[in-house]
Amino acid sequence: MRIISGTCKGKHIVAPSYFKLRPTTDFAKESLFNILSNMYDFDDCSFLDLFAGIGSISLEFASRGCTDIVCVEREAKHAGFIKKTVSELSLDGIRVVTNDVRDFLKIAYRSFSVIFADPPYDLPWIETIPDYIFSSQAVDSETLVIIEHPATVSYAAHQYYLKTKQYGKVNFSMFSISPE
Repeated sequence: MRIISGTCKGKHIVAPSYFKLRPTTDFAKESLFNILSNMYDFDDCSFLDLFAGIGSISLEFASRGCTDIVCVEREAKHAGFIKKTVSELSLDGIRVVTNDVRDFLKIAYRSFSVIFADPPYDLPWIETIPDYIFSSQAVDSETLVIIEHPATVSYAAHQYYLKTKQYGKVNFSMFSISPE
C-alpha cells in the first residue's frame, strides 16, 4: 500500500504478512480521493475510519492535511500497527480506538465530515452497517458516509443512499442525510 498524495506521497506502508487484510487498491483509493478532493478542504475536515485495518484511508487523509481523524479497529495488532505508522510518519491528529464498530457508534458523541467504512466482506451484518452509522451521533446533515463493499451487497434501498461508484472489484456506496 502506498500513500498517493500529500506530505507523505509515495510512502509505502507494509503490514506484517500474518495480518488478514484486504486493503483498498491504489486505483480505487486514488479514484475516491479525486472525488473527495473536489468536495472537501482536508485541512477543515473531520474523518471517522470504521474497520480501519492498517489505516490506509486515514493515512491518506492525514497526508493531505486532515488533523481530526478517528480510526476504529477491533484487532489490537492492527490498531498498534496504525499507531506505529502514524508515529513513524510524524502525522498529527490521528486517534486510534481499539473497539468493535457497533460499540463505538453507540458511544460516539460528535459528528464527522466524512465517515468511511471498509468492513470485512464476509461480515455477517455488512448489510446493516448504514443503519448503525445513521443511528449514531457520528452523523449530522452534512456528513458523507462511504462504505466499501463487494458487488454482492447493494445499499440502493437505504433511505440515505446517494450512489455507488465501482472501480474494478471495489464498490463505494455513498450516503448522506442531505440529498446533495
